[in-house]
Amino acid sequence: MWKAVVMSEEVGKALQSVVERVNQAAARRPKTLPALPPRLVAVSKTKPTELVIEAYRQGQRDFGENYVSSYQHWSESPQILESCPEIQWHFIGHLQKNNVNKLLGVPNLFMVETVDSVKLADKVNSSWQRVRAASTQRLKIMVQINTSGEQSKHGLPPEETVTTVKHILSQCNALHFTGLMTIGRYGYDLSKGPNPDFQMLLSRRQEVCDGLKLPLEEVELSMGMSSDFEHAIEVGATNVRVGSIIFGNREYPNSAPNTPIPSPEKRSKVVSEEAAKKMAHLTVSEH
Repeated sequence: MWKAVVMSEEVGKALQSVVERVNQAAARRPKTLPALPPRLVAVSKTKPTELVIEAYRQGQRDFGENYVSSYQHWSESPQILESCPEIQWHFIGHLQKNNVNKLLGVPNLFMVETVDSVKLADKVNSSWQRVRAASTQRLKIMVQINTSGEQSKHGLPPEETVTTVKHILSQCNALHFTGLMTIGRYGYDLSKGPNPDFQMLLSRRQEVCDGLKLPLEEVELSMGMSSDFEHAIEVGATNVRVGSIIFGNREYPNSAPNTPIPSPEKRSKVVSEEAAKKMAHLTVSEH
């Protein structure tokens, strides 16, 4: 019990630190970018229920998970259902078509950020109509783009972005196209300049808006994680996915039980210092 209380306190402090950094990064954005307040998605992978509840108690409402099985775990948790009635779940992992029905049955599903094909969009659309037949509310989705071109990454080839979004807008009446999402290449050195994956997503948004006559401020960008979310916000992200510096690293079943884990507050400081060093020579472009 004592350990759980200490961990909850650490999560609360770490979350407050991240929220402050999100707001500071938003204040540094060029005025030419759409003035959309960034949404923080707290990624709660494999963490104890108490930590999710503590983050919720601190005011966090948007949470993300990578696996459908994790959503089913949370949806069946009496503690989460009772303590977090306004929680909003974002699915941020690769979604296989055979798991769509399971995912869409989860209570408080707010957004699917990883639609990466026309076929998947059609499946999610038809399943949402069937699963939520009594509701007229459309499901928010983002289209995932493989901006880095890595075979290990999921997502559309960038050149298919406009045609895929056009299909969703015209053929998937149960879905609300919200924006574009990328994971991008890990470990990019910001001292070399703006992250090219983020720049790619920005350019694809511009193409979508120009080609389909959509207002720029109505197409969100989900990009940036624990190591680079501040830079992502500075160049235009409206949705950032942050996990390890709030909750700590993901815990695996075979990990050593007695391995000491640095507090989220300490991890936040370390990541912040590393990012600051990389961004010392970085100038954010306003175009």
